[in-house]
Amino acid sequence: MKRKASLAPRLLLVEDEKALVLTLTDLLTSEGYQVESVGDGEDALELASRGKFNLIVLDVMLPRKDGFEVCRTLRRRGVHTPVIMLTARGQVADKVAGLKVGADDYLAKPFEPAELLARLEALLRRVSAPRENQEEIFRFGPVVVDFRRTVVERNGETVEMSAREFELLTYFIQQQGVTVTREKLLRQVWGYGAATLTRTVDAHVWMLRQKLEEDPQNPRHFLTVRGLGYKFVANPA
Repeated sequence: MKRKASLAPRLLLVEDEKALVLTLTDLLTSEGYQVESVGDGEDALELASRGKFNLIVLDVMLPRKDGFEVCRTLRRRGVHTPVIMLTARGQVADKVAGLKVGADDYLAKPFEPAELLARLEALLRRVSAPRENQEEIFRFGPVVVDFRRTVVERNGETVEMSAREFELLTYFIQQQGVTVTREKLLRQVWGYGAATLTRTVDAHVWMLRQKLEEDPQNPRHFLTVRGLGYKFVANPA
């Protein structure tokens, strides 16, 4: 749906394949996005660090600095702009690497334009949704979650988190003690519900465990409920 110019989301497209840049720019502009594009990682990092974009579409294979390093550096600088990474390889290792450095979603090339648009819309809905009745500070174990500043600390040190990871953590906290299915997490956090994408949920829960659990192999807070989904427990017995 075409948006008014004043309300158009600002999107940074980081891609060095000129034909794809033209195709995606036309597509995204026709859908009401304000698109700015760059073709290498150094320029992308400089522009994205200014924090003027609502979304970033980031290719992995780039000149001067690859997409993984761009995303990692942005998160270290405290830039939480949602990032969708594009990879031509589509390997599980690449997807996991993208999540570890702070990406919120990923698409393997070639992809359907409609899927990219759907994922962008889902990210926009998520970041713009108000959090009602949410305490500013939440603590569990050695973890402190500051919702006002969107900052997470563990044992007094800041934890690098993607916007998607922070939103998933927020949803778990809001639903603490309740078993939530993977499908419901996809609907509530990602904004879509295709069952074939439940591995995306698993990968993000795995990342939360790696970053926030004292023993990720034996989690005490982010629990698997076999055959159903996951449950967050703030204060395990």
